[in-house]
Amino acid sequence: MTDIIIIGAGAAGMFCAAELRRRVPRLGITILEAGRKSLAKVAVTGGGRCNLTNSFEDIRSLREAYPRGERVIKRAMSQFCVRDTLEWFRSRGVALVLQDDHCWFPKSQDAMEIVRTLREAASGAEILLEKKVTGITDNGDCFTVTCGEEEFCADYVVVTAGGLPAGTTMFDPLNLVMEPSVPSLFTFRIDDSVTQLMGLVVGKVTAAIPGTKLRADGPLLITDWGMSGPAILRLSSYAARYLKENGYQAPLSVNWLNVNDEKAHEIIGGIASANPQKMVESVHPDAIPSRLWAYLAGKAGIGGRRWAEIGKTGMNRLCSCLTDDNYRICGRAKFKDEFVTCGGVGLGNIDPFTMEAKKHPGLFFAGEVLDIDAITGGFNLQAAWSTAYCAAKSVARKYGDTSD
Repeated sequence: MTDIIIIGAGAAGMFCAAELRRRVPRLGITILEAGRKSLAKVAVTGGGRCNLTNSFEDIRSLREAYPRGERVIKRAMSQFCVRDTLEWFRSRGVALVLQDDHCWFPKSQDAMEIVRTLREAASGAEILLEKKVTGITDNGDCFTVTCGEEEFCADYVVVTAGGLPAGTTMFDPLNLVMEPSVPSLFTFRIDDSVTQLMGLVVGKVTAAIPGTKLRADGPLLITDWGMSGPAILRLSSYAARYLKENGYQAPLSVNWLNVNDEKAHEIIGGIASANPQKMVESVHPDAIPSRLWAYLAGKAGIGGRRWAEIGKTGMNRLCSCLTDDNYRICGRAKFKDEFVTCGGVGLGNIDPFTMEAKKHPGLFFAGEVLDIDAITGGFNLQAAWSTAYCAAKSVARKYGDTSD
């Protein structure tokens, strides 16, 4: 029997343990981790540099960053916000740096610095590895957590198990409302000759799924399998359930100039007027790389011509390619080693201020195990820190802790 069991030694679990150790050092804390090491996902996030949060400077509404769970995140961040995250890590000796894309990283650019910091802060908690939890039972006065044939008992349980795979039985005894788990951050497979431009990056585009309101802005990367980059990853997050329902088959529209059709005509018309005798491929908007421009000119049927020769029809086709360039998504590809899911424990199960289960007092949730997920850029880790903080604070208060 222990005071608290935390299920999952990822970002949310280790942060929760660290906060509990800080608030009530005498508590007995056991962390059950299904994997072979703690914080495995944190070690590879941000390309191994760990994008631990975002400044939110270009986010007008939390829903832009959190397609699912923005209301719970709003309440959680009212208790532990970005400023608190930065102070938490700085106070433990981590120097931080803000990039132009509003992402915060350790100055060392080494995710292992964050891993070591969290492990040290959670020191004193017992971490048991390769313990896959198969069931949680509410006994009324305590909880029993089952790992195969092993059983662990605790007064309180905090579940921070991350994205849940299909067929999870952990919550079967609790009668919780669950949302199906669906991949959320992934790149698009596209069977099109545009993949010959692999490695090409366009600074800011708008990617959208025609016939829906699903769209996202940001840089786009053309790969040998299709398209990636922040614009595509954001769109995959917004469209996660839609794409799953459609078997990851859907139309894709790319606005390469990130402007409307009228503005595109103004830009291209200006280039044509100033360069009538030059070849179309030789002069292009600064926002469009030369290789992509040649590809789009060919797609519009005006390749190999002078600007004075393309006429109104050619101008219209070119502007259409620039603002509504159509492709077909034919599948998804995993985003490196970073894998996020939407779905999990339905948010109606919990008190959004405490992260405690409404039907099971003493049972708490934090992080990706909840039906909360975000676009790429440090937002998912901020959700982990904020919800884990709320859960730890709530548990600690049951032991008399009143600190903020």
